[in-house]
Amino acid sequence: MGDNLLSVAKILNFHGIKGEAKLGFTKGREKQIESLKKVFVLKNGEYTELNVSSVRFHKHFAIIKFKEFLTVNDVEEYKGCDIFLQKEIVEEHLDDDEYLINDLIGMDVYDEDGCCVGVVTAIGENLANDLLSVKDNNGREHLVPFVKELVPVVDMTNKKIVINNIEGLII
Repeated sequence: MGDNLLSVAKILNFHGIKGEAKLGFTKGREKQIESLKKVFVLKNGEYTELNVSSVRFHKHFAIIKFKEFLTVNDVEEYKGCDIFLQKEIVEEHLDDDEYLINDLIGMDVYDEDGCCVGVVTAIGENLANDLLSVKDNNGREHLVPFVKELVPVVDMTNKKIVINNIEGLII
């Protein structure tokens, strides 16, 4: 079951006394959180399905009422647990230039001349943008800023990425 699920939030604590849960989530994902109907929570290695009856926002958190949680104690039992959605549902809420990290890892990287220069091994972050970690054909790792100017093509169908291999990026 877990192969098709992606983590989208975490139960941080209870909110109030009526069994509402305070969730932390990635900034910019409010529409996705707002549309939740059914989620899965992972506790002790097992997934449990939860049904959402209401969603509202307070400060930078989501306050969610699950039909299965009636009291503070119900929420407390799942405090610190991750909330998961089916991958297809997450993909529906991605912008045109957004990708799931797991979909990018393992993709071949080509330069603008069509030569394979490496493979994506990881995705990292810095303050400005995400970074593709690309292992070249000699086994060396290179960090490529994941911006349109340097990565003009992400071809999900053919599992390939084209980079503008400016001097010094990947030799």
